Amino acid sequence: MEIKCLIVDDEPAAIRIVVSFLENFSHFKLIGKCKSAFEAINLLKNNEIDLLFLDINMPGLSGIDFLKSLRNPPVVIITTAYREYAVDSYELEVIDYLHKPFSFDRFFKAVQRAEEKLLINKKESLIITKPKIREKDHLFIKADKKHYKINFTDLLFIESMGDYCKFITEGKTYLSYITLKRLLESLPENFLRVHKSFIVQFDKIDLVEGNMVKISGHKIPIGSSYRKGLFNLLDT
Repeated sequence: MEIKCLIVDDEPAAIRIVVSFLENFSHFKLIGKCKSAFEAINLLKNNEIDLLFLDINMPGLSGIDFLKSLRNPPVVIITTAYREYAVDSYELEVIDYLHKPFSFDRFFKAVQRAEEKLLINKKESLIITKPKIREKDHLFIKADKKHYKINFTDLLFIESMGDYCKFITEGKTYLSYITLKRLLESLPENFLRVHKSFIVQFDKIDLVEGNMVKISGHKIPIGSSYRKGLFNLLDT
């Protein structure tokens, strides 16, 4: 499996280290080297990237804010000289956090984790029907060795449970082997991530109170990383 990579870092020396380490992996293809998040945004528009090596402290737009802006981010390995952003980055589901300067052994472990995640994502892609379901009014999920059709209008919210997701509809709950990140590629725009473990249908929200969203009697927490995006939508 060829893995397409992108490096985003404003330090030339740091870029050279990652490039030299990647030369040890014949199935990794380096698509680009960007010195800012803005360069990376333009590159991502025209290229499919599997794995992103991302610095945090960069001019103009930080790596964390850049990552938050991506609707369907690739698998991400953070490479930074700062330890204090680890919690924020893991809330965004990065696969690993490399503190500079890092050894090749540490880099190798991070890359292995990324490969495992990409293999899981590839398997999950077979569960959701194609083409992208943004053009449809439903999706099919696999549960209990069957494929169930779920109409988007019936879907209240989705909860992550490790490598599985629980789909809560108006009348029934389903458990399927797939992650929230993968689901975001297949859901309409009115589905919004409000927590690292929850996606809600915006049109179904009955009430927002404190750090909770209420939908049909269910209470769903709002994560700190997603609070601003939710309230921006509520104010429009």
